[in-house]
Amino acid sequence: MKKYVIIGLVVLVGGFLLIKPLFDNNNSDPKITKQKPAANFTFSNNLAAIRTTVIPLEVEVNEELSKIEIIFNDSIIAFWENPPVKLTYSFNPGLFGVGTKTLNLLCTRMDGSTFVDNRLVRVLSETVPTKLTVKILNTFPHQTTSFTQGLEFYNGDLYEGTGDPGAQGSTLVAKTDINTGVHTEKMGLQAGYFGEGITILNDTLYQITWKNNKCYTYAVNESLKLLGEYNYIGEGWGLCNDGSSLIMSNGTEVITFRNPKTFEIERTMEVFNNEGPIGYLNELEFFSGKIYANVWTTNTIVSIDPISGKVQEEIDCTTLVKMGKKIGEVLNGIAYNAENSKIILTGKYWDKLYEVLFVPPGI
Repeated sequence: MKKYVIIGLVVLVGGFLLIKPLFDNNNSDPKITKQKPAANFTFSNNLAAIRTTVIPLEVEVNEELSKIEIIFNDSIIAFWENPPVKLTYSFNPGLFGVGTKTLNLLCTRMDGSTFVDNRLVRVLSETVPTKLTVKILNTFPHQTTSFTQGLEFYNGDLYEGTGDPGAQGSTLVAKTDINTGVHTEKMGLQAGYFGEGITILNDTLYQITWKNNKCYTYAVNESLKLLGEYNYIGEGWGLCNDGSSLIMSNGTEVITFRNPKTFEIERTMEVFNNEGPIGYLNELEFFSGKIYANVWTTNTIVSIDPISGKVQEEIDCTTLVKMGKKIGEVLNGIAYNAENSKIILTGKYWDKLYEVLFVPPGI
């Protein structure tokens, strides 16, 4: 993860791709001197800014113009007619929350033609995440044949969804006896369908797939009878719900909220901490008003504000991984039992489930 150095109120990010201005005629002939743009922002490349920090944006006007508009995330936030040669605007980057946003300077010439100076703004969270670790309270058996992709309690019962890395038809959803690790009810998918996250809402279990673009549904009260399927575009990684919407990850920093009756997208948000985006969001769980997510390839779980996308806590599970991984693979699987407030964690092919608390280091 790259860290961005903040100098004063403006952070210059050299690693961003500078989008070429729209409507600009780019002449490749080196003998022809490139003309100055009609107007332009005076900062270089793109911006990274703390959400709550107001930034003075300076604009240089290079020819007589009819008007100038500053458009942030598709909304006009400033407007001038017959602008002077120098402009300054107090820019609030937090208008639309954290994440990568567009910032455009739209110039209209006297003849009606237009020029746009396109930039990106990476809006960082003002919140420094609280650092936590895990305290192990208890262990339960877990099947080492389970490539765990989803883990969830429903009415006190534990359910698990698995993947199929060997394309052998190992993808399944199962009701699991937590005291023995035995799958008491299960339903599988054929080889070639790689199961990912699961969640249960209104007696329906939802199971997304990695690259098959399908979400399968099962009847919890009918021995996991297959009910139907939904189609979606893109990869599926993690899945949870907040009681009204399905919440889905796709391996990036983007979280998608979906309608449980249609699987259509309701809204999306990006997950950022005070340094930048948190990618590789994998298995998800929702409890205590927050989204908890495994960060793939790391030993970290993050808690996320479901409205703003800001990371609130970073939970270091290194001690747990050293105990639990053994011959298995990465940490993956978060389940919260609302009936007794227990948090259960596991990993892919691990031999145990771990009951834990999230606590400050040293406790």
